[in-house]
Parts: sequence; C-alpha cells; structure tokens
Amino acid sequence: MRRALIQLFNDLEVDGYTPKEQAAMPMPERIERADAFFHTIGATVRHGGNRAFYAPDPDYIQMPLFQAFEENVSYYSTLAHEHTHWTAKPERCDRQLGKRFGDMAYAAEELIAELGAAFTCAHLGLSTDPREDHAQYINSWLKVLKADKRAIFTAASKAQQAADFMIQRAGTPARASEVAA
Repeated sequence: MRRALIQLFNDLEVDGYTPKEQAAMPMPERIERADAFFHTIGATVRHGGNRAFYAPDPDYIQMPLFQAFEENVSYYSTLAHEHTHWTAKPERCDRQLGKRFGDMAYAAEELIAELGAAFTCAHLGLSTDPREDHAQYINSWLKVLKADKRAIFTAASKAQQAADFMIQRAGTPARASEVAA
C-alpha cells in the first residue's frame, strides 16, 4: 500500500510519510537502466518503419528506430506501452485484446497499455508527457469510462498487474521512489 501512495501522491500530501533523502539518478543512467530492463524481459522487439505496435499472433513488438523519436523518454514510453500489450497473452497476464480501433475491448486495452506504460516508466524513473497519439484514443477511453464507472479501477489494476509482471520478469525490484527526479 505504501508504494501505491508514493506513486499517486506528492510526498508532502501524505500524512505521516517522511521521504528518504536520495540523490536523483542522472538521465543517462536511467536510459541505461531502461535499456537493460526491456532487454531482460525477453519480448521480441523489431525496429524499423514508422509505427509502433504489438503483433499478437507472431508475438512481437514493432518499434520505429530510436532516432525517430524526438526525446529518449518518448521512445521508452512507447516501448513500455507496447510491452504492456505484449503481457496480454494467456501465459502472461491473460487479457483479451480488442479486434479493431473503436471497439470497447480495444479502447479498454489501450487504456490499460497507457496506464501500464506510466507505471513502468515511473518504476524506471522516467517521467512521461502526453503524446500526439493520445488524442486519437481519448474519445474511445471516454466511451469505456462512461459505460462503466469502475472501468478506471479495472484498467489500473490490470495495468499494475502487467507492470508487475514485467518488473518481476526483468528481475528488478519495484522501487519507483528510488530514482526520483
């Protein structure tokens, strides 16, 4: 529970919590840690083209080249998003992926993937900013959230399950507060 409080609230907003004094990890070390993290997970990642996606049947992640991203963090945020999709397989976290853009299962999975990416990036000490592709998903996320008032809790739970699966598979302890900016 304490870990969840640290991720959701500013340290000053939590009564009775005294944060540990820790030096911020320099960005090059965070990037090195992110590279090692994603490499250790063991997903097949292919690079090339101009789209990022997860292909379920052949079970691989497609990513544009690292240089195609304006910022290092955008690459890792996108990679975390696609890795969250990768966890949907039955032998991993067992989620049903949507079949096409706009259907409710697709929208829910995209919400899970985006939350999972945020949780994973927080674990790695990488802050993320909204991306241009979020705009195309917002309406579908809103449909899901309006149709089911508990959808955000379900999505957050499944996203945390995916992030925990990746963290465990990578063999890194869940210590998001350790790499605070």
